[in-house]
Amino acid sequence: MNWILEQSKSLPDTLTYFLVALLLVLVSHWFVRRQKKVWVLNKLPGPKGLPVVGNAFEVALNSRELFAKMNSFGDYGDTVRIWIGTQPYVLISGAEAAEVVLSSSKFIEKSFDYSFLHPWLGTGLLTSSGQKWRSRRKLLTPAFHFKILEDFVDVFNKEAQKLIKKLQKKADGKPFNLFPYITKCTLDIICETAMGTSINAQDDEGENTYIDAIYKIGYMIQQRVANAWQHSDFLYRLSGYAKRRDSLVKILHEFSLKTIRERRRLFQERMKTAEKEKEEDPLATKKKRLAFLDLLLEYSQNDNINLPDEDLREEVDTFMFEGHDTTTAAINWVLFLLGLHPEIQAKVHDELDSVFGNPDRPVTAEDLRELKYLENCIKESLRIFPSVPFFGRETKEELVIGNYVIPADTPVTIMTYRLHRDPKYFPNPEVFNPDRFLPENSKGRHPFAYVPFSAGPRNCIGQKFAMMEEKIILSHVLRNFRVESQETQDQVQVLGELILRPEKGNHLKLFPRKMSGVRE
Repeated sequence: MNWILEQSKSLPDTLTYFLVALLLVLVSHWFVRRQKKVWVLNKLPGPKGLPVVGNAFEVALNSRELFAKMNSFGDYGDTVRIWIGTQPYVLISGAEAAEVVLSSSKFIEKSFDYSFLHPWLGTGLLTSSGQKWRSRRKLLTPAFHFKILEDFVDVFNKEAQKLIKKLQKKADGKPFNLFPYITKCTLDIICETAMGTSINAQDDEGENTYIDAIYKIGYMIQQRVANAWQHSDFLYRLSGYAKRRDSLVKILHEFSLKTIRERRRLFQERMKTAEKEKEEDPLATKKKRLAFLDLLLEYSQNDNINLPDEDLREEVDTFMFEGHDTTTAAINWVLFLLGLHPEIQAKVHDELDSVFGNPDRPVTAEDLRELKYLENCIKESLRIFPSVPFFGRETKEELVIGNYVIPADTPVTIMTYRLHRDPKYFPNPEVFNPDRFLPENSKGRHPFAYVPFSAGPRNCIGQKFAMMEEKIILSHVLRNFRVESQETQDQVQVLGELILRPEKGNHLKLFPRKMSGVRE
């Protein structure tokens, strides 16, 4: 009995020793794995960092300075490692290295930064991963077929003509900021094409709650990406920013869900009507233009998926987010660069004059195929000023790029802005030269040297939509006006956040013009 009592008294000490030993083993195991990762990553070129904080002090900058600093790290090489605290990042700015990441179906997970979009967009096509992303991509791909996109040409024309009427009041040779005018035009377009409803951003001189929420939440997301301290959910809530964001999200979600419920009701009515008409006339083929939301309802029913309203909202909100800021930026940068190069602008005018016999005539799908020089101007503008200046991936398994090994669970960022300036593929990269995209000049160029819409399995599903919209809006603007920029390319201050935009807007002058060959 005494022996048992003695053993029981020593048990707590034995358990304590065991737990301490187990903890030491676990910590040692973590430390060894951690140091192995550090050792492997530090083989990559990159700036020297301080213990614990790494390069954090170097990137504690405002948005404009941070973007310039991140691109300057490319001076160390095409594949560079930096440390922000204990978190490593790999920055890629070479075509060969970009191909390894973008062409693989293994590396389709988006990086941590995209989680800031989750409160608004959920896990729609832009932010989802794994099987959900694959099934959504498969479901949505038919909606972006060129034949379906042609149905939206009327919407592009209608809103572009409305834009021209607004700009005619500014065509007095005095400088003004064009950016908000293009923004409202693209907002009207994406709302009607995505949801089948009108918000009349261009007509509304007063405050529109939904439009105001779109602007504000876009700004908040960009600020959160740019400010490292806002990355912490705890600090973001403590600061009050999360509360403000959530109030904006509530406005946006209520609008989207209200529209979805209405379109679902109309869709069901349309199905009943179509069945009745088919019974009465089997050859009836009347078809109304459908918004992306209508197509989603149709596809989900055909595939027996029956997406609930929340799932539809994720995709509709994703269209709204991706479909106006990127296009707005692209159109503004084209006009900015043409405003700096009157000789190139004159060639665009000549092409437009030869294709159109009337400055006010709507653009047709056939016209779009003829606007080859304008398209090259858009491509070259997207090279110099890509709407999305970088995009991130998270490696879920070990990645090998050249002689370097990148461990699993390491964020990898493709630096599009710097990638597009590789003199190996684009001599004199800062020069605006649309002829770079002539077939004879682009032949043999590395396919991953130019990726304004990303590339590989996770490329932008809406790139044809964007190109059509940009060509139609630009053709209307440039048929009616000559543009003259007020800053040089060296003077413009670039903000590279979620979207690449001029920090102080796009200030230019507009002058009315007559198309050559047009009768009085």
